[in-house]
Amino acid sequence: MRAFRKPLNSVLVKPAGPDCNMACRYCFYLDKAAMFPAAGARRMDGAVLEALVRQVMTDGEPVVSFGWQGGEPTLMGVEFFERVIELEKRWGRAGQTVANGLQTNGLRIDDAWCRVLRSASFLVGLSIDGPRHIHDHYRIAAGGQGTWQRVVETSRRLLDAGVEVNALSVVSDYSARFAREIYEFHKHNGMTFMQFIPCVEPDPGHPGRAMPFSVGAEQFGRFLCELFDCWTADVQDGRATTSVRWFESVVATYAGLSPPECTLMSECGTYVVIEHNGDVFACDFFVEDRWRLGNVRCGRLIEMLNSPRQAEFGRRKAALPHDCQQCRWLRHCRGGCPKERWGHPADARLSYLCEAYKMFFSHADGWLRETARRLQRERADRALPGRTQPQVGRNDPCPCGSGLKYKRCCGAKKRA
Repeated sequence: MRAFRKPLNSVLVKPAGPDCNMACRYCFYLDKAAMFPAAGARRMDGAVLEALVRQVMTDGEPVVSFGWQGGEPTLMGVEFFERVIELEKRWGRAGQTVANGLQTNGLRIDDAWCRVLRSASFLVGLSIDGPRHIHDHYRIAAGGQGTWQRVVETSRRLLDAGVEVNALSVVSDYSARFAREIYEFHKHNGMTFMQFIPCVEPDPGHPGRAMPFSVGAEQFGRFLCELFDCWTADVQDGRATTSVRWFESVVATYAGLSPPECTLMSECGTYVVIEHNGDVFACDFFVEDRWRLGNVRCGRLIEMLNSPRQAEFGRRKAALPHDCQQCRWLRHCRGGCPKERWGHPADARLSYLCEAYKMFFSHADGWLRETARRLQRERADRALPGRTQPQVGRNDPCPCGSGLKYKRCCGAKKRA
């Protein structure tokens, strides 16, 4: 029997490496500059760009996606992304679909950027932590000034231009106190697609201790519960009116579907990261020498994705301690992200946020179970002979009202 080969369907690209025009106090990636010593700015050149786009388009699946992150990717200039679009068209196969996502702090986005992003249907993830007092607490410019006003103006500019925008908020020790305020702020400002990332960074000087800006486990648990109550309160006629990515992923685990969040999968290693110089790594949170897989200029991404080193990286997530293996929430949590497994000196494989996840699942389990049952019934009904299928895009909300995107819900069964 042939061994399963992971498909090349998504990559994460850091065209400006760790370079950024902000100096967020909680940023984990600025320190990566030490890995890429350079006299000047770190920027992806044309040869590396063409090599990676060509490989993804020619070796990739019928549907592929590029995630452009940093640092700050807009430091490359809008012309770089116009070149990206040209190369995707040049190397794309007949019938192939390509999606682009740009994660940005928004400081450089002007009308020219909006025109390009809108014309190429980029999904923009805008880093905004909430109202001014929350956002400016840690998200500051290099000179120490707050950035909230400029980012809010960018959000309005993007939305007015018809660009699809997701709000990405980091949950820190400070912002975790304001779940409802952040949720209502995003919703009021038209950013009804939201993603929340817990800030969990170890203190290099104190093993087993978190940096002061990190969110605590109990604190994050309370944040998730309050945020979940806000999200479910906005369900109307069985239909979700806002999208919170992690909650949607959890719904998928309850319904027996593959979650879009890699942190909820049983193994890691489903994508690769390409740095500005072409170096390829196993994961965004593990850009380090141990998990360097090669370089796109002299190797194939599809082979690196399926390499023994990447397989080893993926299996590490499934190596769980006894407490996890016996936990009633295991099939929904999968031990969390490996980057969080350092907070327990007695067993480093237990997530720093373990208690947060237990608190959340205990709080939300009843609603999640009922929603999963309804989702499964509606998916079964839609599969009946003669039943008219809705005309809906892959990334549109599923008409069954699950809160998931169509491709992750009824569309997943249709493709199968």
